[in-house]
Amino acid sequence: MPGAAEAGPSGLSLLRSRGRVRGVLSLLGPAFVAAVAYVDPGNFATNFSAGAQFGYTLAWVIVAANLMAMLVQYLSAKVGVATGRDLPELCRRHLPKAVSAGLWVQAELIAMATDLAEFVGAAIGLNLIFGVPLLAAGPMTAVVAFGILALDQRGYRRFELAIAGLLGIVLLGFGYDLAAVGTDPAGAAAGLVPGFTGSGSLLLVAGIIGATVMPHVIYLHSALTKSRVSCHDDGERRELLRFQRLDVVVALGAAGLINLAMLFVAASLFSHTGAVAGGSIEAAHAGLARLAGGGAALAFAVALLASGFSSSSVGTYAGQVVMQGFIGRRIPLFVRRAVTMAPALLVLGLGLPPTGSLVLSQVVLAFGIPFALVPLVLLTRRVDVMGPLVNRPLTTAAAGAVAVLIIGVNGYLLWTVLAG
Repeated sequence: MPGAAEAGPSGLSLLRSRGRVRGVLSLLGPAFVAAVAYVDPGNFATNFSAGAQFGYTLAWVIVAANLMAMLVQYLSAKVGVATGRDLPELCRRHLPKAVSAGLWVQAELIAMATDLAEFVGAAIGLNLIFGVPLLAAGPMTAVVAFGILALDQRGYRRFELAIAGLLGIVLLGFGYDLAAVGTDPAGAAAGLVPGFTGSGSLLLVAGIIGATVMPHVIYLHSALTKSRVSCHDDGERRELLRFQRLDVVVALGAAGLINLAMLFVAASLFSHTGAVAGGSIEAAHAGLARLAGGGAALAFAVALLASGFSSSSVGTYAGQVVMQGFIGRRIPLFVRRAVTMAPALLVLGLGLPPTGSLVLSQVVLAFGIPFALVPLVLLTRRVDVMGPLVNRPLTTAAAGAVAVLIIGVNGYLLWTVLAG
């Protein structure tokens, strides 16, 4: 638990002294870093596949997944503020050694699926804009990711602002594309009503959930908040948590709007062109060029590239948090990235379908969510871990329901595949 009151003004009081607007803005940031993972290239693949194949039908899944993500990311942020530790550290401290080791192993495997989405997506963006061969674009993405992450060495704020700026590029890109292609208001409204279109949509439901509630940022968010702003007492920590809630709502609200825009653009493209093409990213880019012109296609490609660059740097950060928290060790970033990006380079080198590979990677991520979410729920309900900031019973029940729902979707999907 964080220590007792310290001499001198706390970090929170210093930030508040900057004034209402500047003080609030200074307290926002961690959720924007986490939100990048909610609009990474895997989201492009699942949302465009869903929109192309099923129109607006699965829009409600994006909304539901985003609401679940808000609760989960708030709890992760709360862990850091309340304990001064991140989630992997708490797992190592409070869970049986074998359980903690198992969670670390699966987290590293999930990191490979995460890297696949980020590097393949950025590679496609480089290919669409500059014609860079896909295999060469993968290592180029790694170099840019390291450059962005290096900003954190000069203070967390520069890194947060860089990530927020890239998130803004994605938001503006899809705002432009949505305005260019238009949407069907009645169809969009109907898509917010829960429903399925046969068992074929279930894979995309799992993919959308996996692309939205990302396992690695459940771990990361707690690390971003554990020592960012110092507090003297529990009263200040409660006040800081109010700003963390605002941070989560604003950042993940923006991410949710981007995801909906992706699906709406795909649905509109399909209705105008009649060509699904599996909802591939390349087909969406070509369709935008035909339907709305080169500007819309360029906005799409730039948004994809910004998404890939930002999410790959955040993924690298999360990987270090996971390893250091679970086993108390660090390895050079280059070595770690070389290992986890190997599947992405394999996909690019073998010429496998990029969009299909991205969708499958998000399904894998969906199966990894419970391994991060269940420990989060169990630890945040313990008074000996959280102290006065322990979850209320209703919060624990809601988070538990999210975990049960995700496990249920994964189980049903697995049963469907095995039965088929």
